[in-house]
Amino acid sequence: MPVTCTHSERPVFRSLLRGARRRCPACGRGRAFRSYLKPVERCAACGMPLGQIRADDFPPYLTIFIVGHIVVPLVLFSEQTMEIPLAVQMLFWPLLTLALSLAALPLLKGAVVGLMWALRLRGGDEQPMAGKRRDLP
Repeated sequence: MPVTCTHSERPVFRSLLRGARRRCPACGRGRAFRSYLKPVERCAACGMPLGQIRADDFPPYLTIFIVGHIVVPLVLFSEQTMEIPLAVQMLFWPLLTLALSLAALPLLKGAVVGLMWALRLRGGDEQPMAGKRRDLP
């Protein structure tokens, strides 16, 4: 049985979770991305246009914020409690930061796309104005 979501019902939490799984925030079945960070134009399962949603800089900002709050306390803790050679630290911490960043970025971008879909935002310069109708040429 196909799962459909009307345009009027867009639960934010469910859309966030579906986006974080890199699935269509509307139906949860179709893929939201065709590659690492490139969204599909339309969901293959429900036809929802996802290509027009532009998350821009928010997913990288969230990634830096979250990864920084994971890595920096670990660095401080290890520096105060263990005697790790500097060469090992200079190799380990950047690699850990890179791995966490590469793993978190697509999940966070999917979550942001799901949030933007739920809030009916498109991103960029074409944001709808609250309470006003704007006809674009």
